[in-house]
Amino acid sequence: MSRPPRTSKPFKACTKCKALVRIEDEQCPICGSKEFTFEWSGIVIVIDPSKSKVAKALGITKPGRYALKLGV
Repeated sequence: MSRPPRTSKPFKACTKCKALVRIEDEQCPICGSKEFTFEWSGIVIVIDPSKSKVAKALGITKPGRYALKLGV
């Protein structure tokens, strides 16, 4: 995947699980996918998925930073 323009967001989103990862990362630490997009919006940070109603509603099972929407 090519590098984003300088003005883009500081993270890229995994297209499989929506986890936000550093641009230099080549593999998603949450699901292991290697498919990413720079087209995302909204952020949710989940600390304890087992106690989070938001995490349950979004299908998030691991702590982390996630995009709310892909393909803006």
